[in-house]
Amino acid sequence: MSSDSDAMGLWGAVSIGVGGMVGGGIFAVLGLSVELTQSAAPLAFLLAGVVAGLTATSYAKLAVRFPSRGGTIVYLNEAFGGGLLSGGLNVLLWLSYVIMLSLYASAFGSYFVTLLPGNPPGWAFNAALSGSVIGLTALNAASAAAVGRAEEWIVLIKITILVVFVAAGLTVVQPGRLAPSEWASPLAIVGGGMLIFVAYEGFELIANSAEDMSDPGQVLPKAFGISVLSVTVLYVLVAVVTVGVLSLSEIQSAADFALAEAARPRFGQFGFTVIGVAAVLSTASAINATLYGATRLTFSVAKSGELPEPFSQRMRGGVAEGLLITSALTLVIANTVDLSSISTVGSVGFLIVFGAVNLAHIRLRDGDEALWFPMLGAVGCAVAIVALLIQASQDSIVSVLLAGGLVGVSFLIEAAYRSYSGKTKTLLP
Repeated sequence: MSSDSDAMGLWGAVSIGVGGMVGGGIFAVLGLSVELTQSAAPLAFLLAGVVAGLTATSYAKLAVRFPSRGGTIVYLNEAFGGGLLSGGLNVLLWLSYVIMLSLYASAFGSYFVTLLPGNPPGWAFNAALSGSVIGLTALNAASAAAVGRAEEWIVLIKITILVVFVAAGLTVVQPGRLAPSEWASPLAIVGGGMLIFVAYEGFELIANSAEDMSDPGQVLPKAFGISVLSVTVLYVLVAVVTVGVLSLSEIQSAADFALAEAARPRFGQFGFTVIGVAAVLSTASAINATLYGATRLTFSVAKSGELPEPFSQRMRGGVAEGLLITSALTLVIANTVDLSSISTVGSVGFLIVFGAVNLAHIRLRDGDEALWFPMLGAVGCAVAIVALLIQASQDSIVSVLLAGGLVGVSFLIEAAYRSYSGKTKTLLP
């Protein structure tokens, strides 16, 4: 635990959670969610927020009991031992972060291109997304701390812009566009809600700061609750404005930059540009923060014996090899897989891991702790996965195959490494 003089307080922990969630996700997947759910997008965001809230309860309990920077890795290893299950889940978590990086990079490319004059060539999108990953990888390698100091300001700027967008947009919303008669089918609403579950990924970062709090037992539950609740309200209102000011055809034609397009009716081209700039800043900061977090994750997983040693080693000059491996995989995925498939695969990966964390809470809970919260969280994640996969299969079986491939590859990597290294048990903390 940290001393009281330098301990993290409630609002510091809340800023970590809010900053982790309000990153590139809302800018990247809003259009995709509306395409699936139509005018029920606000309800879809609410459903995803409920699943996130239930899982956040398990994270809060586990973080209080096992305060560690290892976070998810520690909880899974403590609950399921040091075997293939926990190892495969930890590798799945890392690969899910790679998927998230690919999603953020794709969103960066889409918004960046909209800010260019004229009609940019087709390769500009790939050049922009690749440049963002390469540039921020270099910054992480050279001086991640310097970039990190700007994160708080970027979080403040993007949340301020979104709040202004919501406040102004609500004045021009057409309620008829939100009528239940304009909603998609119930399955599509649930599936669309889970498609955008990646927009809530990030609240678990609060758990990694437990060691820096003087009183985690008091701070953590409040921080998780405030973070998830406030972001859910913000997302629902953003969806209300987007659906309420744009027709479905307008949203579909601007799916990759729907949030910027939704600013036009109230603010014109200026609003479009401001939201576009906010999206570029947000996705860039999300790439930077996720690269940093994923590098720490791979270091911890490698140290526990679940990934090869290069992930925990540094090259000459101090550059982490795990950072370069993560970035290289991100570049491949972001340049070869379409945005909807990336979102589906990422959501499935995190829902599986979060479902496992809820089960871990059930196994590790104190005798007097309520059982129904983690049970609801685990069931919610399971139902969300099924609904998402069924909905995705109706649109493109490729997304389902990629999601299944992600899970299979995660456990194959873990099994192959254990066989090659001769390690049969994880080094528990």
